[in-house]
Amino acid sequence: MTEVCKEQCGAAPGPVESWSLRSGAVSVELLSLGCGIKSVSTPDRSGQSADIVLGYDDLEGYLSNPRYFGAVVGRVKEYELAINNGPNALHGGLKGFDKAVDNGVKLSHFSPDGDEGYSGNLNASVTYRLEKNTLSVLYHAQTDRTTPINLTNHSYFNLAGQGTPDIYDHEVTISAESYLPVDDTMIPTGEVKPVEKTLFDLRKLVLLGSRLEELPGPGFDHNFCLCLPGDPPLERKCARRVVHPGTGRVLEVNTTQPGVQFYTSNFLDGTLKGKGGAAYSKHSAFCLETQNWPDAVNQPHFPDALLRPGETYTHTTRFTFSVI
Repeated sequence: MTEVCKEQCGAAPGPVESWSLRSGAVSVELLSLGCGIKSVSTPDRSGQSADIVLGYDDLEGYLSNPRYFGAVVGRVKEYELAINNGPNALHGGLKGFDKAVDNGVKLSHFSPDGDEGYSGNLNASVTYRLEKNTLSVLYHAQTDRTTPINLTNHSYFNLAGQGTPDIYDHEVTISAESYLPVDDTMIPTGEVKPVEKTLFDLRKLVLLGSRLEELPGPGFDHNFCLCLPGDPPLERKCARRVVHPGTGRVLEVNTTQPGVQFYTSNFLDGTLKGKGGAAYSKHSAFCLETQNWPDAVNQPHFPDALLRPGETYTHTTRFTFSVI
């Protein structure tokens, strides 16, 4: 059975609740602020537990949260939006879903027509379930006007434990035949390129540190294509497997989404102080954002990112924690 506990942890300005889920040796802490994951504690091969998710000790850090630690981010569109990432609009705008205060393990949010420039009244929910060693995240949304949407979770992981300086000793596999090249502002160019004979071929286990040394630019911040437009729908495809040989911790990610954004925290620079006063530096964590392909609203050959009245937006991602 999963043990579920709730407590009040502050206001923003409305009340913010913290939910704790425990199933066996895995425990997860959620915040109603941002529908986000605050912590995930899992054991290593010797049975010692550690928090493997970057974040903050107190609520104040999540009120600003400039790097979106743990938050659910979303709503994308082709209208004129607030610019918050170079020349681009990212993660739903200046006041995205990560600032919403909701109640319950099933966290719901209403985003009105015109919110942050987006069209349509949007009712969205995120449901977290912890069963044994698997955390399931179920997303749902409906709208009364056609609007683009692309919800995902923005947790930063370090399997050696949050606060560990880097992820160079992690080994990664991503089961994708193609990826999306990006421009200087990290937005897809529109090309869909095979990973074969490139540094983006992660179909077999790759030591992350050595691959980052070879990779031009600051690191990975790319969408890996789990299926192509026209392919049959995914049935929780195993998108990614990350192993930390030192502790034996393993993270496997399954999703019904067509892509996974692999990000190696290229723009953390040590100025953010997180849990226990840890300075989060470049390459100190990785993100695995299961989602539709980025910039699909501007690329007609990408998978459709529009949600229409009468339709239900839904997808599931499962994080499974184990030890070798």
